Amino acid sequence: MPLQFTSTWPAILVITLGYVPAWHTCDTRRCCVILPLAGMVIAAIKAFGASKRRAEKSLDFDRTRLPDDAAVPSAPNGGNRTAQWRSIRRVIEEHSRTDKRWLEYELDFTKLLDFPLMTDMRDPLTVGFHKAKLRADFLRPVKAEDLLDDPDAAARYQAAVEDYVTAFNVAEAEATRRRRNDFSPDDQQRIARAQRLLRVASDSAAAQQERQNAYDLAGKELDGLIVLPSTTQASIERRISGQIEG
Repeated sequence: MPLQFTSTWPAILVITLGYVPAWHTCDTRRCCVILPLAGMVIAAIKAFGASKRRAEKSLDFDRTRLPDDAAVPSAPNGGNRTAQWRSIRRVIEEHSRTDKRWLEYELDFTKLLDFPLMTDMRDPLTVGFHKAKLRADFLRPVKAEDLLDDPDAAARYQAAVEDYVTAFNVAEAEATRRRRNDFSPDDQQRIARAQRLLRVASDSAAAQQERQNAYDLAGKELDGLIVLPSTTQASIERRISGQIEG
């Protein structure tokens, strides 16, 4: 397959080689230099793009900046500010870990349908978990070091995270215990069929129309039984439309 160049390549190669390549009239020696170098540039740009996407995803998990201990200013009264800072870090990190545990359910419809209690807002344990998450998210600081100068805010945030983690653990344990047993045998079969259909909808080897039909049928099977979170639905719909990143 011939090498194809986009409109951005001349500018890149000008910087690298110091001249504007003549694409249609280049001699053999010049092409020998350009082609391997173009491959190196392509690889570098791909690596940069992948690194950027990973960095953007990591921000979804941890929105709070956490500087190193050495970057924390010392207390004017000589107090143990480092110990205070480490305590704040532990709270924020525990918040992030619990968010990731919940995200595993949101992005994995198989797991979500195996433990439907995690999204059943009719259950007090589920409601308690989601309320606790909202409060912890609301009190989470944009800059973690801001809590060093506001002990009351730090205490409220720590209590909120403790409630969030506890509520999540309780809801998850109960969801694991009950699984689908709250549903009738017929409804359990509907959930199982929906699970199989959603696998087809997420299968990149299937045709787009087949995936869309499977997704629509899965929605009918789950109607009146389970409501998938919007994040879960969006993830499946991106797969159907071919927008999932490799």
